[in-house]
Amino acid sequence: MSSLTERMARLIVHGERPYNAEPPLTRLRARYRTPAEDFYVRSHGDLPEIDPATWRLSIDGAGVGPLDLSLADLRARFPEATVTATMQCAGNRRADMRAVAPVSGDPWDGGAIGTADWTGIRLGDILRAAGVAPGANLHSDLHVAFESHDVVEGQFYGVSIPLAKAVADETLLAFAMNGAPLLPEHGFPVRAVVPGFAGVRSPKWLKRITVQDHPSTNPMQADDYKLFPPDVTAETADPAKGHTIETMPLNAAICEPARGARLKMGETTVRGYAIAGDRAVVRVDVSSDGGRSWHQAVLEHKAGAPFAWTFWEIVLDLPSGERDLVVRAWDAAGQTQPARPDETWNFKGYLSASWHCVRVEVA
Repeated sequence: MSSLTERMARLIVHGERPYNAEPPLTRLRARYRTPAEDFYVRSHGDLPEIDPATWRLSIDGAGVGPLDLSLADLRARFPEATVTATMQCAGNRRADMRAVAPVSGDPWDGGAIGTADWTGIRLGDILRAAGVAPGANLHSDLHVAFESHDVVEGQFYGVSIPLAKAVADETLLAFAMNGAPLLPEHGFPVRAVVPGFAGVRSPKWLKRITVQDHPSTNPMQADDYKLFPPDVTAETADPAKGHTIETMPLNAAICEPARGARLKMGETTVRGYAIAGDRAVVRVDVSSDGGRSWHQAVLEHKAGAPFAWTFWEIVLDLPSGERDLVVRAWDAAGQTQPARPDETWNFKGYLSASWHCVRVEVA
């Protein structure tokens, strides 16, 4: 296994402490399942060092547990499951909003996203073993709160998800990624994987799970990852009035060719990804003239992977000159993306999902 330093050298590093990095888009598009060493890293504190031999997970809450599990207990007591799912940071493509006006946070391009085969135990199986009623459903007002080993501004990282999502078949406590143990930066030994939700809801380095009648009060849940209107500033933002980011919006990006590429006149293959959370991507349009005319791309879906991205590809005949390549996706509800980042700009740069534009020079 390569060292963390060697893996960092492969990525575009936005910060070392906390460690945040993304792959170049051309390499991201090279494989449908993103290799762990090319998977984006989003950390809020220093990477904790955890001994898997002594690691324990506690489950508690009103009328639940307590249950205390080792890594061996998890693997021995519960059936293993694998889910192919895309993980995406809520700040993915923040650089596009940053070009409109200043925003806070790392300047992610389109690489704060990746898809993997996640293997572990269904969280619902563990919760039912701890005492959660088998009939927990969409109408429950309970929440499942996670606490992790990483420390953020003096507190352990903590977030929560609705119980209905926690007991859904796709939600896992994962210990492997693409058939190999999790790397330290990806949550070794165990992390949550909550497909369709923003990556912040899939905490790494888990230590405790609590079933409760309210969302987590941890600042990561109560104060951060809130969506605000464009007129709200960091000084005027009231977290209680912000929209808590869970499900991710429809999005698409061009991975090849790269922004600023110099291309030969004639046929050029354009490739990228599209993602619609828990909905299907049904169409991807690509333009070579900034969105004045459109052509439909060929889609690559994976059967049995409703929470994974769709790869797309198209061959365009490009005339000489400066060209603006643009992509937009459509989902199963007939929805498409906003045309410009100005339309959804917010001071935190969250949920940037406008048309993705790559300017190239053709000669």
